Amino acid sequence: MIDTTPVTGVTAAAYTIPTDSPEADGTLAWDSTTMVLAQVSAGGQVGTGWTYAPPAAAAVVTGILADLVTGEDPTAVPGLHATMAAAIRNAGRPGIAGCALSAVDIALWDLKARLLGVSLHRLLGAARDTVPIYGSGGFTTYHRHQLEQQLTGWVQEQSIPRVKIKIGEAWGTHTDRDLHRIRQARYVIGDDTALYVDANGAYGRKQAIRVAADAADANVVWFEEPVSSDDHAGLQQIRQMVRPDVAAGEYGYDLPYFERMCAAGAVDCLQADITRCGGITDWLKVAAVAAAHNLEISGHCAPHLHAHAAAAIPNLRHLEWFHDHVRIEQRFFDGAFNPTGGILRPDPHAPGHGLTLRAPDIAPFRVA
Repeated sequence: MIDTTPVTGVTAAAYTIPTDSPEADGTLAWDSTTMVLAQVSAGGQVGTGWTYAPPAAAAVVTGILADLVTGEDPTAVPGLHATMAAAIRNAGRPGIAGCALSAVDIALWDLKARLLGVSLHRLLGAARDTVPIYGSGGFTTYHRHQLEQQLTGWVQEQSIPRVKIKIGEAWGTHTDRDLHRIRQARYVIGDDTALYVDANGAYGRKQAIRVAADAADANVVWFEEPVSSDDHAGLQQIRQMVRPDVAAGEYGYDLPYFERMCAAGAVDCLQADITRCGGITDWLKVAAVAAAHNLEISGHCAPHLHAHAAAAIPNLRHLEWFHDHVRIEQRFFDGAFNPTGGILRPDPHAPGHGLTLRAPDIAPFRVA
């Protein structure tokens, strides 16, 4: 029988971890990444969730959400999610408040599974035993040898059959280098590995179409955010003109966003980020929205948080094995995944999401 002891505590803390080298995509550069970690306690168990967001997200957890959850039934996750979502209306659902909501929702689902003593994907209802991934990184700041080393590691050492690099350097002002790096990637990975590119919205509409045409010899099969994800008409236009699948959706914070994107015919595959869109509760709903439009869904970043939810949906394409987040999650959690073979395999015997925070290891990176 499940222990229905009420939630006794909700905490949040922010940790800023330097990158292993400078990173950039088409529109942004960074040298550190901040994880906001939320934990919910009940019945002698602790559920853990997190988001990648500014430290202000931790203040939303402790200042708005914690009182709504404390003292409540930890198994009533959908109801608690609805209460939290309503409470952040004036704080603004898209952005920091949405990230905070997502972290607490994930922690609640992890807690519920631990209270029941079951693996999270079994609690959600497993649709598969393994989850496919693609290697993701290839930052525009990487020099030739860095890019080659990363791609070789994924393809030759870990046997990941699909990889992605960043293009659109400096808001699309270096297309010659973009094309050179695409061809370098194809040369390094060979003909049998799927090649993806991500412009992070850096191009204009016709510019993106020209880049896709000029890169045709490299057989790119996935073109992520060729233009801004808010430009649904542009995404739809590009879809009609290019051979690769067009993908977007990582900046969605609520269900109407994803419905508008799907209804506009903007994507071939819908992306959603579980640490932004409302946690597990809403990520599963986003997958249903995609299914209603005959689309697959791909999990954006934070692969260790997506894996169990991804194993619970039938219309999954894959998850992003994003270098920056993988580096953090493998460093600070016991139970992290091994990506060899290009799949993740959620442990059916480990309660919750199977991850245990290495608190002493991450403590030095905590920010006030």
